[in-house]
Amino acid sequence: MDNADYVDVAVRLANAALTDVSALQDALHEEPWWASRVTAEDLAALRPVADSLRTVLAAAVADDTPGTRSAVNALLEAYPLRPRLSAGHDSEPNWHIHVADPDQPPATEVAAAAAWGIAQGIVRYGLARWGQCADANCENYFLDTSTNRAKRYCSARCANRVHVAAHRSRQRSVDLGLG
Repeated sequence: MDNADYVDVAVRLANAALTDVSALQDALHEEPWWASRVTAEDLAALRPVADSLRTVLAAAVADDTPGTRSAVNALLEAYPLRPRLSAGHDSEPNWHIHVADPDQPPATEVAAAAAWGIAQGIVRYGLARWGQCADANCENYFLDTSTNRAKRYCSARCANRVHVAAHRSRQRSVDLGLG
């Protein structure tokens, strides 16, 4: 993984509804090494990490530099990197670095990766590119890496839902002779 992947882990974990192990597995779907091994204990351990990530993201969206710095530093202190060199696992022959001991429960590495990822995301993108979905029914956060910095929704699904609802509302107004 590279730092961009860790940013993605942080955002997915912050946005996950960590109701059960399968929800955590869904949030970690792009990291099968973690997703296949998570347990109820990992779920319990990662809920406060997700809460802390949401605190960071709320501060970033509010352009609160001191709040963002404080929240990120608290995450880095609570879930420090403990890099370990690996010669491969699960038939993966490549050398790579884990951000924590891969022999520990997955939550240990996921927490460190998320803390590192959000810190690296703030360093690389500053605060202006973080956002919260404009769909009133969605509370998800996102990182806007678009060229024009115009992203307003966390996903195409939310954008489509809002646009379809607005279209239907306009159509009802026309049909009722209000528009």
